[in-house]
Amino acid sequence: MNADDLSEAAAPPPGLVTVAYFDERPGYAVRRPRGADSWLFTWTAAGSGLLRQGDAEVVAGPGDLVALGPGVPHRYGVADGAERWAFWWAHCQARTAWGAWLRPHLDGGRLYAVTPVPDAVRARIAAAFARVHADARWSGDGAPPAPDPSPEPGRVAVAHTAAARELALGGLEEAVLLAVSTTAGGRGASAGADPRVRRAEALIAADPGAPHTVESLAAQVSLSASRLAHLFSEQLGHTPMRALRDARLRHAARLLEATDLPVARVAAASGFASAFHFSRVFRERYGVPPGAYRRRVG
Repeated sequence: MNADDLSEAAAPPPGLVTVAYFDERPGYAVRRPRGADSWLFTWTAAGSGLLRQGDAEVVAGPGDLVALGPGVPHRYGVADGAERWAFWWAHCQARTAWGAWLRPHLDGGRLYAVTPVPDAVRARIAAAFARVHADARWSGDGAPPAPDPSPEPGRVAVAHTAAARELALGGLEEAVLLAVSTTAGGRGASAGADPRVRRAEALIAADPGAPHTVESLAAQVSLSASRLAHLFSEQLGHTPMRALRDARLRHAARLLEATDLPVARVAAASGFASAFHFSRVFRERYGVPPGAYRRRVG
């Protein structure tokens, strides 16, 4: 695919959730010299596509999830030699937690390649994208439309209402979480860690607001507390309690983005016993107090 063959295309506005299913033949390609203000997620159903962002490049095949972060020049299209590229794509503002989930799969240039996603979860991820497409079309009256098992290629859905947007983001979050949680090809520190350390990390991520301690986590992975703490620090570069605090802060940011819960309720739901302590560590992490963060992302 040559640069001369690429058509320059504007990206959707960053505040919207835009999703569609495309089934393209050789010659299809898009170029954005300035990148996009939003994230772009692609999930390949058949054939293969070539995605380039900055200096990073990946050929995506069936079952591959690729995310392109904002602000970096990119181009994508049907891969050289492929007969087609059938894929879902979604433009949106990624929720805060997604960046941490995707980080182990960074190829460079804010291009994240989650591959190979196991066969066992591919059907559910495809169904999640179909549900995103349906939920994005919801007007708020009655029930959202049913997902189409055979979507019409090229039919773009835009989530215009707040409810439709949150439902669509929830479906996309399911797809991202399933992909990153089941794919062993990550390049992050935890990819080669002891399975018991990864299990403890997963327990924290699954329920960061729970009253975890080093002792309770160690008991669930059949290790002593001292051994888990040692392995965690040795293999991941931080303590279990540091991982727990970071997970709680990510969970709190998600609640601030998606709910109207008072800050004190957000703190309690995220596992912080003190709202004052929560506000202090949240500001250290995100640069602004919880209330200001909510206003900024809202």
